[in-house]
Amino acid sequence: MFGTDGIQWIRRPIDSRYAPQYQCPTVKHGGGSVMVWGCFSDTSMGPLKRIVGTMDRYVYEDILENTMRLWVRSNLGRSWVFQQDNDPKHTSGHVANRFRRRRVDLLEWPSQSPDLNLIEQMWEELERRLKGVRASNTNQKFAQLKAAWKSIPMTVVQTLLDSMPRRCLVVIDAKEYPTKY
Repeated sequence: MFGTDGIQWIRRPIDSRYAPQYQCPTVKHGGGSVMVWGCFSDTSMGPLKRIVGTMDRYVYEDILENTMRLWVRSNLGRSWVFQQDNDPKHTSGHVANRFRRRRVDLLEWPSQSPDLNLIEQMWEELERRLKGVRASNTNQKFAQLKAAWKSIPMTVVQTLLDSMPRRCLVVIDAKEYPTKY
């Protein structure tokens, strides 16, 4: 949120070490971070939900029930398939039962395959859109994230969706090794 975590070099005149214009501000005790959950479909960008604290299966179940389900009802209708990765909180028995009870179709998913998970590319897109944008606190950062998320054009989503057949072939050809995706 507040800049680099690495070494920063400053050029300054001799005897000006403590002059304010040659100082780099720092944040003590971290600087805060913002964790979010997001979704999208071929027709629209879904909500971006802020996660406060640790994301466990209870937080995930709450997101599924109170964020995703409401968005799906108003945007996707009845015929859709949900894609998630194999994170333990996503695949817990509790969550699996919830999907079964709600009759949600889940996309079968190979483990360790971020090259097929389009949300990873969407997070990268979000990062690119906010590169160089600073926030003074986590609330401001979340507001920036939400605005940038909503501004991602559907052409970006469509390009990602159109890339899936190629991605699948490349992953199959790579025999479980990393790919360019």
